Amino acid sequence: MSAEMVAPAAPTSGKLKFPSRKRRAPDSASSDDASSDDAPKNLLTADQFYRMTGIGPAELVNGEIVTRMPTGHPHGFIENIIGAFLFIYLQANRIGRALTGEVGIITKRQPYTVRAADVVFISHERLAEAQPEGYLDVAPELVVEIMSPSNSWTETQEKLADYFAIGVKMVWVVDLQLEQIHVYRSLEEIQLFRLDDELTAEEILPGFTLPLTDIFAAEQ
Repeated sequence: MSAEMVAPAAPTSGKLKFPSRKRRAPDSASSDDASSDDAPKNLLTADQFYRMTGIGPAELVNGEIVTRMPTGHPHGFIENIIGAFLFIYLQANRIGRALTGEVGIITKRQPYTVRAADVVFISHERLAEAQPEGYLDVAPELVVEIMSPSNSWTETQEKLADYFAIGVKMVWVVDLQLEQIHVYRSLEEIQLFRLDDELTAEEILPGFTLPLTDIFAAEQ
């Protein structure tokens, strides 16, 4: 295996938001003229979000719905392949469960954030602590994020930070265009696997191997 360690991407500096200068209202103005932006927002809980219908692909971020574009078929195909390899491994090694299909993971409370993961591995020990219905309210050991054209690295880094904050041990970020996988063990510890490498995760999936050619060559 010739995977290489890579340095974390340089942090992206966000724009500073300065408070808007308030104009003095005429004496006759009433409080009803106040901007609707000042009104308190009704933030959703994870349970409310789970029971909503008809909103399409979305995540809950700080209590507010953020819609996502549906994935393309190459994304779905790669997701299926990785999930299948994990399923076969777990049939022989009964240590946990593989979940696919935009699995909801609660990463923050008050306000709530629910991230949607493409593929997840969670051990039986952690799964036993999860609520029986709804989104995962405990951290899985492994999360797989497959990059879509609509995803930005900034957005992906935000999701990674959320995952590691709740105790996720490893995240695979799959780049379909470059046919490579970034393996994160933290935001600072990153390993790059290229097409001729073999993906492993010995600390959470002992004996598991997945050649990247089995992922990306199958798509062609």
